[in-house]
Amino acid sequence: MGSSGLTIGVVAPAKAISQETAEKVTRFAREHYGSEIELRFHPQCFLTHGHFAGNDEARSLAFLEYANSPDIDVIWAARGGYGCMRLHDSMFERLNGNANAKAYIGYSDFGAVLARLYKMQIGRPIHGPVAVEIERTGGEACIARVFDYLTGRSLEGIEPMARAPHPRVAINLSIIEHLIGTHWQPDLSGHVLMIEDVGEYEYAIDRKMFTLCSNENIRQARGIALGRCSDIPENEIPFGMTYEESVREWCHRSGIEYLGRADIGHDIDNKLVVWGQG
Repeated sequence: MGSSGLTIGVVAPAKAISQETAEKVTRFAREHYGSEIELRFHPQCFLTHGHFAGNDEARSLAFLEYANSPDIDVIWAARGGYGCMRLHDSMFERLNGNANAKAYIGYSDFGAVLARLYKMQIGRPIHGPVAVEIERTGGEACIARVFDYLTGRSLEGIEPMARAPHPRVAINLSIIEHLIGTHWQPDLSGHVLMIEDVGEYEYAIDRKMFTLCSNENIRQARGIALGRCSDIPENEIPFGMTYEESVREWCHRSGIEYLGRADIGHDIDNKLVVWGQG
């Protein structure tokens, strides 16, 4: 820990955030947690390079710097948005013992980083709200959920199913679908796989489930739990089944147990899930 308490390093491996957002989160932490938390926003969080928070090298080096720093306890994703899969492979290979001692928190596109770290058995990956949640209506509750967990004030923000003894992961459906068959895909044998998504047509969710459930390693999972799929666009022709019906059907076809609903999603109610047995 830093001299003032828990030191949280914020990086943006995908899209950038504004200085104003960083100031809001910093002010919230100072007003509600005082010396328990020190936030350090890497300057890279505010870079712009087209869609991204700086080019691939800048984002990779910022993550590497903070992950390897002995003065930072936690790595926190500033936000999601595509970009994490473009981080350099060499960056992961250069992570040191300090990186292994950290927790890594985020969701959405940051799920790709959590998966890569989990496969390499580096640190403690945690699905949870990101810094930009402060801009949502009611977003302070998201931020408090993360800070309460990290400071030990409360574990109420943990997803209920994640308290069970079996290993688990929580990840965006689109992200895990794109990791299938790549060297970023972790071994999920015996795991509860919690999935959620946002902004996808019902037919697209169905198609993603086909890919997911066709993978032999996923078929060895303990089962699939379904979080919320929000902001579903209206298709010109109604698809004819809900996204939950689709997930249930693909689980049944593939011999994967459907475990019911999980309290995760792209919303202010998104709960924390510590990957693995943690």
